[in-house]
Amino acid sequence: MDKNYGNKMRHFPSIIALFCLLVGKSPLLHSQERQDTTALKPVSIQAYFREQPLLGLTASGQTIDAQQIQSQQTTTLLPSINTIAGLRMEERSPGSYRLAMRGSLIRSPFGIRNTKIYVGEFPLTDAGGNTYLNLIDPAAIASVNILKGSDGSLYGANSGGIIRIEPKGFGNPATKHELLLSSGSYGLFQEQLSWQQKIADNYSFSFDQSFTRSDGYRENTALNKKTFQTAHQWNYSTDNSLQLFLLYANLGYRTPGGLTETQMQENPRQARPAGGPNPGAAEQQAGIYNKTFYGGLAHRAKISNKLSHSVSIFGSNTDLENPFITNYEIRSERNLGLRTFFSFVEEKNEAFTWQMQLGFEGQKGWNSIRNFDNVGGRATTMQYNDDLDNLQTSFFYRASATILNNLNVEASLGLNRSSIDFTRLYPIADVGNGNIDFGNIWMPRVAASYRLHDQFAFRGSISRGYSAPTLAEVRSSDNSINLDLEAETGTNYELGFRWESSNRRFVADAAYYIYRMNNGIVRQQRNDGAEFYVNAGEMNQKGIEASLLAYLIQPSTSGFIRSLSYQTALTRNFYIFGNYVNGEDDFSGNDITAVPDWTVANTLNLQFPSAVFLHIFHHYVSDMPLNDANTVFANKYNLMQAKAGINIPLQKPVSLQLFVGADNILNERYSLGNDINAFGNRFFNPAPPRNYYAGVKVGF
Repeated sequence: MDKNYGNKMRHFPSIIALFCLLVGKSPLLHSQERQDTTALKPVSIQAYFREQPLLGLTASGQTIDAQQIQSQQTTTLLPSINTIAGLRMEERSPGSYRLAMRGSLIRSPFGIRNTKIYVGEFPLTDAGGNTYLNLIDPAAIASVNILKGSDGSLYGANSGGIIRIEPKGFGNPATKHELLLSSGSYGLFQEQLSWQQKIADNYSFSFDQSFTRSDGYRENTALNKKTFQTAHQWNYSTDNSLQLFLLYANLGYRTPGGLTETQMQENPRQARPAGGPNPGAAEQQAGIYNKTFYGGLAHRAKISNKLSHSVSIFGSNTDLENPFITNYEIRSERNLGLRTFFSFVEEKNEAFTWQMQLGFEGQKGWNSIRNFDNVGGRATTMQYNDDLDNLQTSFFYRASATILNNLNVEASLGLNRSSIDFTRLYPIADVGNGNIDFGNIWMPRVAASYRLHDQFAFRGSISRGYSAPTLAEVRSSDNSINLDLEAETGTNYELGFRWESSNRRFVADAAYYIYRMNNGIVRQQRNDGAEFYVNAGEMNQKGIEASLLAYLIQPSTSGFIRSLSYQTALTRNFYIFGNYVNGEDDFSGNDITAVPDWTVANTLNLQFPSAVFLHIFHHYVSDMPLNDANTVFANKYNLMQAKAGINIPLQKPVSLQLFVGADNILNERYSLGNDINAFGNRFFNPAPPRNYYAGVKVGF
């Protein structure tokens, strides 16, 4: 690791360990009642068609529950996602998410690519390959299940991994009603209403409504977000159930644009100023305005004791406007999809149980994209008008077996296909119409996990990854239609282990992987700031991920510290371009752009008497190259966040929580959500200095 790592925080883990050791020997705490260790339950994850213990999982996975999300600032998913080794999330202005899972942000100027995201059984990732994760209200999430590593065999196009979000309302939750209000620096205001209702043993639903606004730290960064979400589960017979999920989001946020290093030092709060023939971001009112309705209906039926069937239909309607420096883009996106599979399970013989699944997932997208001249934030003369239709299909088969309760083996195979039909309506004489077909691609996976005893398991896997260019990459902001872009493919080799102490006070996980990617997709920029994409040839991606969760003081009903847990997640990346020549430039052997060598996340949770709590989060990111030539770097940073509060019991069923929080406690000057391969050296998006928030949550 960098010898200068964490000048302000380099002793953070050791200080915590020493503090906990001293506290653990305190006479006051020795008087605590010993808690029954069964309270620390095994961790389970929703993966591979069922919920299963994390210890025996054949993949690298992790789960984040609602308590972890709400122990931090609930206006964003950033802090909770960044606690996971191998994941890195950025928000370059309020509402503008970027996510990297076992891969760089080299494809994502904004948004999420390489990763497939589901809400329950419904793909949130659309037919064009884009995922509007920023439409989801973090306070409306019950859990997030994460499978790291490419798996095109079961989930279609992805090369980084799978994220499955479970909304409130599924899983027959208990009745619970909450209203949250908070306010903070830079005009932040949040209101969130959550209503979970259990009508009977066989029916429950949730309704979540939220409103969030912020002026933002920089000029031209205002956020205005409204969401309405409802989820219903009806087990209408012992063998059949229905799930309904509906989401409406109205999201608008301004985009300040990148600055040069000199501009960032002079005034980090400014938006991108005018340069050459191009006006500035504020003058053009650059931003994103997204109105989306998403819906899904899933049915599960148990046909016999061994055979079951699941089918889900889903669709979305998105109206998106993007005033940009050089144009004003208006998109209309319609998506419709189906996912269905049969599952056969044989569990008669306890020494040998097995199951198999056979299924299909398909999505069709209809997209109308129009570009106009942007005059002060108004769309005027038309530049381009295109219709693009996407089709993505995946047939999959999986077989798995558990032998002597210790050995889990599984094999799966998927046949994936992706294509785009395009028609240029204006100007007529430009491109015309045509088809881009990425062909049939077979995606196998073989994996195993072996438990040496009840607390320790080894795992290994070989899998193929596949990620077709998204619609936003084929038809990027330079308004051209790229007929030469090819899909990313690669093979992932992985070994890992998990360990739990006998009382589950300590849980450790580690993995080493090698992902050899072909035709890696890289973002480039033209002189006017418009982007386009090229294939970078080979990318050699190796990584080490390690995490530890420790209950240094187990939950108890007495003592000054009622509970103390510490979690750390470490990621070491070895990401190198292979054979990559772009024009006259040879970048072979360079570090892959936008990938830090090291990330470290430390989390400390403390519970005190009178229901007082304190949550502390530290995130270290090492420096990283911002261009393919490795001549410009983003500086390393240590980000410290904290949230403290008290739960005040009132007359049942009313409860009250008061909380305060702070972000960037160390007042670091750093850039978050950097522009990659930026023209004119406008790489940097300064993040806010120290800032605060406070709020109240009422249960009723």
